Amino acid sequence: MVIPVIAIVGRPNVGKSTFFNRVLSQRQAIVDAQEGITRDRIYGEAEWCGHVLRFIDTGGFIPDDMDVFNAAVREQAQLAIDEADLIVFMVDGREEPTASDLTLAQFIRESARPYILVVNKCDTLKQDDQIHNFHELGMEGPVPISALNGRMTGDLLDIVLDELRLKGSTEELDPSESLRLAVVGMPNVGKSSLTNALLQREQTIVTPIAGTTRDAIDSYLKWYGNDITLVDTAGLRKLSKIKDKIEYYSTVRTQRAIAGCNVALVLIDAEKGFGKQDKTIVDLVISKGKGLILIVNKWDKIERSTNTMKEFESEIRFQFRALDHYPVLFISSSTRQRVHKVLEIAWAVYERGRNMIPTTKLNDLVEKVLRENPPPAERGKLIRINYAAQVHRQPAVIAFFTNYPKLIKVSYKRFLENQIRSVFDLSGLPLRLSFRKK
Repeated sequence: MVIPVIAIVGRPNVGKSTFFNRVLSQRQAIVDAQEGITRDRIYGEAEWCGHVLRFIDTGGFIPDDMDVFNAAVREQAQLAIDEADLIVFMVDGREEPTASDLTLAQFIRESARPYILVVNKCDTLKQDDQIHNFHELGMEGPVPISALNGRMTGDLLDIVLDELRLKGSTEELDPSESLRLAVVGMPNVGKSSLTNALLQREQTIVTPIAGTTRDAIDSYLKWYGNDITLVDTAGLRKLSKIKDKIEYYSTVRTQRAIAGCNVALVLIDAEKGFGKQDKTIVDLVISKGKGLILIVNKWDKIERSTNTMKEFESEIRFQFRALDHYPVLFISSSTRQRVHKVLEIAWAVYERGRNMIPTTKLNDLVEKVLRENPPPAERGKLIRINYAAQVHRQPAVIAFFTNYPKLIKVSYKRFLENQIRSVFDLSGLPLRLSFRKK
């Protein structure tokens, strides 16, 4: 199913992100009274009258401003327009048309894309008269709405369907699953650069300034016929280092992106090494039960000898023993060294996570382990494990049914996990053991 794309464009602070969140029925984009919060283009899907629509929230368009961020935002808005099947051009109904509005209106007309002029912040019927101020933009049929309270937003979506010629013929929603791949890590480790390298286009803004990406940004690609959603995220800092509420919300979005993904790519900076905050991020991914691949980026900047890579990996695993069960890949997103391996490994982890360990094979292993290394008696009580079964996938949870679940030592639990991992390929996946009364 081909999903139509609608780009929401306009100058800063006209209510684009508020409308985006209204349509998606969730606070997906960061909304704040401060201008210029949305920098990259943000994707989200919504259903209206049986049709799936893909919306793009863009940063505020400021023509002819050479500030590094504003110039990048303007480029992102232009890319969104090029990508869109329909443009929602949003203006502020409480203000007179500005020079920026006039410039952007001309740009949209020249793009030859279908468009809808939307006059936002018309909270009452009386305020609808404000739309007449915008006839000078040379665009027909301005539509008054209030993104904040939802007034006329449903009517606008009906108009969107009409413009896309979708009304009256519904398509089934695509129920198929796809891999959601979150790109996470500390600020300025190369997350957006890796995303762009995987997409083979400039999808997100990349600058050498830490903290450029504020939102979790969805991008879509095909890989050998398989659908993959890449989620570029803001850098995760220590909570004590978060300086403003916008950065706080960015951190919350990143945490949500981790919770909503199948596999997380945790990037670390090869020049800085594996630090305490990297450990915290890895621990967060594992605690959420997500697949994990550790990506050592900027490897091209490291002076290497024969065993440099092996020594680096050994040091990481020594610092964080849990990483013994997760792949480590050394790349350079700038030179694209080994970038092609990222999706290959990620898809393999995803596929492993979708499989269940057959109960018969699992219990054959458990019986063998119990014969050779039974759980030690505790408090004079003999511990018996009757059988085991995988009861959940993503994360994989294996339940052991026993007479004394509370008496099984942590060391024996780790032993059982290692035995299971030695037989069944669970590389890149967290494994949880649950001991239940039988």
